[in-house]
Order: sequence, then structure tokens, then C-alpha cells
Amino acid sequence: MLEWESWSILQHLMIFHINRHRLVTFPGLLCTITLITALAACAPLAGSPAQNIVLATLTPPPPSPTIIWFPLSATPSPQPLPTRQATPDEKPGIGGSILTDNFSSASDWNTAVSDQASVDVSDNLLSIAVQPGISAISLRQNLDLNDFYAEITVRPSLCRGTDEYGLLFRAPNNVAFYRYVIFCNGTTGVDRLSVKTPHMILPAVPSADVPPGAPGEVKLGVWAVGSEFHFFLNDHYQFSMSDRNYSAGAIGVFARSTGDTPVTVTFSDLEIYDVTYAPPSATPLP
Repeated sequence: MLEWESWSILQHLMIFHINRHRLVTFPGLLCTITLITALAACAPLAGSPAQNIVLATLTPPPPSPTIIWFPLSATPSPQPLPTRQATPDEKPGIGGSILTDNFSSASDWNTAVSDQASVDVSDNLLSIAVQPGISAISLRQNLDLNDFYAEITVRPSLCRGTDEYGLLFRAPNNVAFYRYVIFCNGTTGVDRLSVKTPHMILPAVPSADVPPGAPGEVKLGVWAVGSEFHFFLNDHYQFSMSDRNYSAGAIGVFARSTGDTPVTVTFSDLEIYDVTYAPPSATPLP
């Protein structure tokens, strides 16, 4: 190797200088050593062929897996919505109007005035006022109905508790009829009077359409075909019943005080429609 040969030359030179009794001074010797070292560093290595240095290509480490903090859930397959059955028509077969009464004529109704009760028709209103424990009715004259749909608007101005008001129908006379009853405690029901004796057919039930006391306003509706009856408040179906006692009669209104306070109610906008409807016949059994 060149480095070893250079060092050997340096040793011989040093021995030569020493044996020549220091013919070369120490500073000269130092310069000689420095020159030889520099030449050795610049000279190529003997016997070692030149090497081609190839830079290694650094392969980057594989990327770390991406963390999905909120993984997507599987998209559900759309499910068909259930098909709801349509609500049955509770007023089938209603035809044209057969009577519109705006209460402009007092002669079309029973009217009376006393210390205990009064029935008055004026200003397109029929007003009933009764004292505690008293009831009063008024029937529409010259009217006899069997199948019909009737609506009337009622406004209680003084009533409370179990005080009553409402619509009479299928009245063959003034002591026999059906009553669609509105109670001032927020309930409604249906009864039948026979010789002034009431028979409850549909017990009173709560309804959000009933005014709780007074003042208030509600539209009553009665659909009657044969022995079948449907009842409405503010065009909302309430319930049904079936009864065969009275097949035809007049329309009327009433009010009754059941407590120790008077009752005052007004009626307006009576409308009666014809109904042509045949109930479906029963399917014969095989």
C-alpha cells in the first residue's frame, strides 16, 4: 500500500538524518515530513481500482394506514312505506241543499217568553235563555225529514258544568225526539226522549271540539239514513249509533240548565242536505 511505503520512506529519511549527525536541522526535517504526507494524501491508492460510488435509493417506508374516525355505515336499502287505508267517508251520499235557514223569520220556529225561559228569533239568530233547572226547545215548522245531513252553528254565552244544549232531530212531536247533546264540561253524547223521559243511547265522552264552558262556538252535524246516525263537530267525525224508534220528524234546538245558574245559547246558519245512500248489503255466506 502507498501509505505503508510512504511511512517506510519517512523512517529511512529520519534514520538518514540521524546518522548524518543532524546534517538537516529539525525545522528542515519537519518540512520534509509535511511534504511527504501531503504527497501521500494526494496520490491514488496503488493496487486499488477506482470504485464507482452508487448512491443507494432510499425506499420510503410504506405509509401508515389512514385512521377513519367516523366510518360510514352501510347505506340501508330503501324500504317501501306501508300503504295506509283511506279513512271511510262518514258522510256518504250527500246531495244538494234542501233548506237554508238564516233565522230571518220568527214564524218558522216556536218562540215563547216567560219568567223561566225565552226563545227568540231576531238579528239572524235564535236565542234560548233558561233559568236554573229549566229546559226549553224550539222546533222548525213545516219540516218532516227522514234521510238528511244537517249542520248548525251554536254559541254558548252562559253555561257551565253539566248544562246542556244542542240539536234535536227526527222529532215526530214536541215530546219525542233524538238529542245530539253538548255538555258545558267538554263532553258530548246522544239520547232519546220518549214522553219527556230521556234514554241515554251514547254516553257522554270528551271531545276536543266541544267548547269548555262559555263563551265558545261549535258547528254540529248529524248524518241520518234509516236507523244509522253519524255525528260531527266542526266537520270532525265523533261517533255513530243505530236506533229504530223514530224514522222521521222535524229538526229543532234546545238548551237546559242542570245547576243553579242560567244558560244562554244562540243558534245560526242552519243548512240541511238531501242524502241518497243505500247501505251495502251483507255478503251471503257460502
